[in-house]
Amino acid sequence: MTAELHLRPVRDDDLPLFFAHEQDAEANWMAAFGPEDPADRERFDAHWRRVRADERIVPRTVVVDGEVVGHVVAFPVGERTEVSYWIDPRRWGRGHATAALAALLRELPQRPVHARAAKDNRASLAVLRKCGFVVTGEDKGYANGRGTEVEEWVLELAGD
Repeated sequence: MTAELHLRPVRDDDLPLFFAHEQDAEANWMAAFGPEDPADRERFDAHWRRVRADERIVPRTVVVDGEVVGHVVAFPVGERTEVSYWIDPRRWGRGHATAALAALLRELPQRPVHARAAKDNRASLAVLRKCGFVVTGEDKGYANGRGTEVEEWVLELAGD
C-alpha cells in the first residue's frame, strides 16, 4: 500500500509539529546545519514568521495520509534558489523526503536549484540524487547540530 503524500501551504497549527520534529537529537546531528538552539521556541517562532512573510520563500507542509510529517522549503541565497527539508525522524526511511522534494521541485519554475548536505549525511545525499541533483562542489561551515565545522556537498539541479 502506497502512502498518499501532498504538499500544502504552512499553517499556524503546523508549527508546533515542526518544533516537535526538531527536538530529536539524532535528527539535529544528522542535519548538522539546523537551528543554533532547537529548544528555543521564541527563535523558532521568529524564524517561521520571517519565512512565511517573505514572498520569495516557498514553504510547504508535507502531509502523508492526513498526518503532518515535515516541511520542505525553497528560499533565495543571493541570486540562487536553494531547497531544504525536515521530516519527522519517526517517519524516516519511507521515501517521504524524496517524494516531498520532488513535489516541491514541480512547483518551482526556476532552474537551476541548489542544495547542500553534510558529506556524511548519506540519506540526504540519496534524496537529492534521486531528485536529479548532482554534486558540483564542496564547502564547509560551522554546524550548530554538531558544535563544530562540518564539510558539506554543494549540489545542483540543472534546467532541461
